[in-house]
Amino acid sequence: MIGVYVHIPFCKRRCKYCDFFSTTQLGRREAYVQALLQEIDERVPATDIATIYLGGGTPSLLETEQIAQLLQALLNKTTTEPTEITLEANPGDLTPDKLQALRQIGINRLSIGVQSFDDEQLRFLGRRHNAEQARQAVRDAQAAGFDNISIDLIYALPGETMTTWHRDIDEALNRNVQHISCYCLSYEPGTPLTKLLESGQVTQTDEEIENAMFDELCSQLQEHGFEHYEVSNFALPCFRARHNSSYWNDTPYIGLGAGAHSYDGQVRRWNIANLAAYVKRVLSHSTYWEEEVLTDEQKTIEHIMLGLRTRDGIALTAELRAKAQHLIADGLLREENGQLIATPSGLHILNRIIEQLI
Repeated sequence: MIGVYVHIPFCKRRCKYCDFFSTTQLGRREAYVQALLQEIDERVPATDIATIYLGGGTPSLLETEQIAQLLQALLNKTTTEPTEITLEANPGDLTPDKLQALRQIGINRLSIGVQSFDDEQLRFLGRRHNAEQARQAVRDAQAAGFDNISIDLIYALPGETMTTWHRDIDEALNRNVQHISCYCLSYEPGTPLTKLLESGQVTQTDEEIENAMFDELCSQLQEHGFEHYEVSNFALPCFRARHNSSYWNDTPYIGLGAGAHSYDGQVRRWNIANLAAYVKRVLSHSTYWEEEVLTDEQKTIEHIMLGLRTRDGIALTAELRAKAQHLIADGLLREENGQLIATPSGLHILNRIIEQLI
């Protein structure tokens, strides 16, 4: 069983904080879809596809017919029906008609990029929807029959207070969705947001406040029945993101499209992150990727880095126990049924913990 990720890099405009590969060249969508269909034909074997995830970028900017083409090409390759087919979407793209059409072509999970229910914060981030559009998108998705909906939130924005963050959490809970992903705002090199920080036009939220916001998030969501199953992800029972979980539990996956990554258990592969070059090289049957064979040491490091992000943790070997002893004593890690798991305090400094274990 494998997961398949399809990268759709198109955006109407780039958000200030985003460092994912994306482009505003919307006129290239059809050419890109044709290249994706070619890559699917050449790279996806006849196999069992467990999950399909269309991410971006903004996959909801594709025409429904184009999404249907991609899904059908993948479904023609699988011997079993995927249990989860996710589409990332901007709230402003999700009209009732579009949602009905997405349901009809097989999308059974939506990941809606809400980011905030505060209009001022949305404007600051450069989002093209407002808070009411976000609320309406969720209502319309539910009316269309979607019963597996995830929404994204970002916290620790410049000037954000515990009061406004608590309001965002309440709004998210009031939407009655099954999954919530929450990310601390990060300042990635080269982004407009980082340039604002470097020029002194914005101030990064204090780490103590970031931690308090994270703790409040965990407390509120768990009180309402959400399982905190990965650092940034919370799900109601039976609604963990199955596709994303493959990244954390060493399940092979194929990444299709410009900038997409693949992993088969031994080899890490990544496609060129350039729209024009990707399309040209795929359609001309030229090389459009690079790859590396992971050493045992690299695989061990990745296993620790990814596994400790999850509620399930990693198997506690004798070697790990020796390295982790002081972290366990300090209450940053704990043992449970032979697994090594980060505690709530440990999650605050997870990167530092991982550095000590590898």
